[in-house]
Amino acid sequence: MTTGSAAARNGGLGDRLSYLLTLSRPRFWLYLAGPVLVGVAYAAESVGDLFAPAALALFAYFLLPANVFLYGVNDVYDRDIDAANPKKGDKEARYRGQRVVPVAVVACALLGLALIPLVPAAAWPWLVVFLALGTAYSAPPLRFKTTPLADSISNGLYIAPGAAAYAAVTGVQPPLLAIAGGWLWAMGMHTFSAIPDIEPDRETGIRTTATVLGERRTYAYCGACWLASAAAFAALDGRLGALMLVYPALIAAIVASSVAVDRAYWWFPAINTVVGAALTMGGLWRLL
Repeated sequence: MTTGSAAARNGGLGDRLSYLLTLSRPRFWLYLAGPVLVGVAYAAESVGDLFAPAALALFAYFLLPANVFLYGVNDVYDRDIDAANPKKGDKEARYRGQRVVPVAVVACALLGLALIPLVPAAAWPWLVVFLALGTAYSAPPLRFKTTPLADSISNGLYIAPGAAAYAAVTGVQPPLLAIAGGWLWAMGMHTFSAIPDIEPDRETGIRTTATVLGERRTYAYCGACWLASAAAFAALDGRLGALMLVYPALIAAIVASSVAVDRAYWWFPAINTVVGAALTMGGLWRLL
C-alpha cells in the first residue's frame, strides 16, 4: 500500500486532502487548466479581458477541482484494473475504497455546475460536455474507455476548458477549425498515453483503441490524428499548424529511435507545457 492511500484511509483531514492532491495528478494539471489560458489569450481584445471574472473562475476550477473530478471518477471505476497496472506506482495514487474520493468527486462536479450562473450562456455547453464525457469515459453504463475508438474520440473533453474560456470572454463559440484541431490533438494524446497500458489492459480483458491496434499501428493512428490536427490549425493560421507538427515529428522520432514508450510517456507533460506556452504567447502577442 502506498503512503498516500494509507494516510487517506487512516489519517485526518490533512492526510485526506494530501491524498486527493496526489489523486488529481499535479503533473497533468495543465492538461485542463492550460487550454483555459490558450482560450482566453485568443479571445481577449484587451488586457482587461485576460482577468475577466469568468476567465479567472474557469481557470481556478480547471486547475484543481476538475482534475479531482476527472481522475477520481477514473480511479473509482478502475480500481481492479489499476491493481495490475505497473504504471500506477509512486507517481499516481491507488484508490482502495477511500470514502473521501466519491464524496470529493460529487463535490467537484457540483462545483462545475455552480459555474453556470457565473459565465455567459455560450460557455454552458462546454461545461456540460466536460462533466458528461468526464463521467461517461470511466463510469458505467457507457464507459467509453473500454470501447475502441470511442475511448479516443471521447477524450475531446480536454478541449472543453479552452472552448468554455473562449466563449466566456467573447460570448460566441470558438472557430470550428480550432475545435476540430484541438479535438484531434486530444484524440492522439489520449491514444498515445494508452500504449504503455496495452499489455496490462489485455491481461485484464480491457479493449481499447491501443489494444486493438497494437503498439506499431497505434503510433500510426496517433501520427494521423496529429497530422490532421496540424492541418486544421494551419487552415486558421500557418504558424499554428507549423507548431502542431511537433507531435507527429515526435512520434516519428520515437519510432525511429526505439525509445521505450513508458519512458517517452513521461516526456509529454513538459512537451505539452512548452507547446501550450507558445500557443498562449502567440495569442497574447496580438494585444501588444
